Amino acid sequence: MIAVIINTLAVVVGSALGLLLKKGIPERITDTLMKGVALCTLYIGWSGSMKGENTLVLILSMAIGAVIGEGLDFDARLNGFAQSIEARFQKGGEKVSLAEGFVTGSLVLCVGAMAIVGSLQAGLSGDYETLFTKAVLDLIGSMVFASTLGIGVMLSAGLLFLFQGGIVLLAQVISPFLTDAVIAEMVCSGSLMIFALGLNVLGITKLKVLNFLPAIFLPIALCPLIDMVM
Repeated sequence: MIAVIINTLAVVVGSALGLLLKKGIPERITDTLMKGVALCTLYIGWSGSMKGENTLVLILSMAIGAVIGEGLDFDARLNGFAQSIEARFQKGGEKVSLAEGFVTGSLVLCVGAMAIVGSLQAGLSGDYETLFTKAVLDLIGSMVFASTLGIGVMLSAGLLFLFQGGIVLLAQVISPFLTDAVIAEMVCSGSLMIFALGLNVLGITKLKVLNFLPAIFLPIALCPLIDMVM
């Protein structure tokens, strides 16, 4: 878990630096930076989604995941949590909501190839190299995101700790099912959500991205099932 803790601290430190930088950046530059961050988010999501090899697994994962996510309404629950904190601490007149920063930071920092694969490596073999590399990247990434999206990005460090820590702890249990194909489809599903998030930040869509979250884990069951049928 040491790598997960270091990764979490990197997000906190990076976000703090980003918040300090934000105070000296003019509003027009902040607006342009936010659009730039959104475009980078689209690129990260698109490039990661190309790692998938079975379109049927992706379609079924997203469809079933959406049904589960809508039933449990993860988006409303996490946004409600962020907005309750926002109501207490956000200053009047701030353009960017704490909830937007929290959701964006949570998905971009948690739901990527390095987060999933690195956590699995840490749990299965004690190999921390990927997560240490991710910590350096997240330090820079969270600084950029926090400078445009605010303190909500720092709060996403808590979800990152729970998500990656949970995978590390569960790795030994689910390791027999984690083939290269399964991991590729998990990364593909997660990356597609990151792409959708970029569309939201640009204001093109208003998708409830968090309600697709179960789709990340469904390939664990769907890949072997489809292999048996086909």
